[in-house]
Amino acid sequence: MEAIKKQASKLREQVAKQQQAVLKQFGGGLGDSENIVTDETELQRHQNLEKLYTSTRAAKRFQREIVRGVDGYIVTGTKLVQIGTKLSEDSRKYGTENTCTSGSVLSKVAFSFSRARVQIEKEYKNLLTALGTQVAEPLRAMVVGSPLEDARQLAQRYDRVRQEAEAQVVEVSRRQVRMREPSFHSDNMLKLEAAETKLVELKSNMTILGKEAGAAMAAVEGQQQRLTLQRLASMVAAERTYHQHVLQILDELREEMLSERQSFEASPVTATDDMIPPTSYNKLENLFVSQTYNVFTDGMGYFLGEVMHSYEAESDVELTLAIGDYVVVRKVTNNGWAEGECKGKAGWFPFGYVERRERVLASKVAEVF
Repeated sequence: MEAIKKQASKLREQVAKQQQAVLKQFGGGLGDSENIVTDETELQRHQNLEKLYTSTRAAKRFQREIVRGVDGYIVTGTKLVQIGTKLSEDSRKYGTENTCTSGSVLSKVAFSFSRARVQIEKEYKNLLTALGTQVAEPLRAMVVGSPLEDARQLAQRYDRVRQEAEAQVVEVSRRQVRMREPSFHSDNMLKLEAAETKLVELKSNMTILGKEAGAAMAAVEGQQQRLTLQRLASMVAAERTYHQHVLQILDELREEMLSERQSFEASPVTATDDMIPPTSYNKLENLFVSQTYNVFTDGMGYFLGEVMHSYEAESDVELTLAIGDYVVVRKVTNNGWAEGECKGKAGWFPFGYVERRERVLASKVAEVF
């Protein structure tokens, strides 16, 4: 009997030493998970994994929101392209038919507007295509891709093993308590050793999984950051290119519209009998006194004008002018139009497009007729 008591006492001392070693390696408390594993490196690894898990989850959510926004932008933009294309077709149809009886300025503007809208819609299609291929598709592929899921699964496996290790620490501590009980049995020693062995294995697996999961999650986080930044930059570049091209198109259209508007405001509203040029002009005789010609006065009140701005006739009663031409101005009306002859042809033209000349080389005068 005495020998049994001595053996039990000896076993209890061994258990106490083993308990101290286990608590020193695996923790000193049972309620707080962070205190179960007192290894500072392991604790930092666990905290870092939690941060990486939160970071990659937030980045994935942000990527998903970008994809959803771009998809909506493409759907709405496609509808806007259809509306703009219809407007372009309507403008082209009006410009082609040219049913107005008082001039073709609006028809020209409508045709130019149609052409510009076609170019704008083409640029818009290019923008939508770029947003789809350069932004939405790469981000969508990463959101549903395997690298992130693989890394998250590793992190989850690490977390499960860590929880098993925490539970095993409790089991080891419970069996150590039993070793101190009076009803000690030799089987308890074997069970304690088995529990401690399992705890060591779990600790080893936890360390290996923690390193693998940390490396995988860090790689995914870096890839998320780089790819998202690149795709946002691509979006800005695509939109910037689109707006630059559209601005150039609109500037050119504006210049055409202003030119046509000025021509329209300077033109007579309707054609009248006074605007119809005579079938022929009487040639001016005795105009050449020398190599120069004084045109300030003549018997019929005509004078010579030099063309300063080119003008393209828009009807049969108008006269086409080129810069540098000389015109015999026969009549000037109050609405800003003049009647005259140039290069053997007679017609109406904006009086503001010519400047009166008092003395002109005779060779230039000869070109008028």
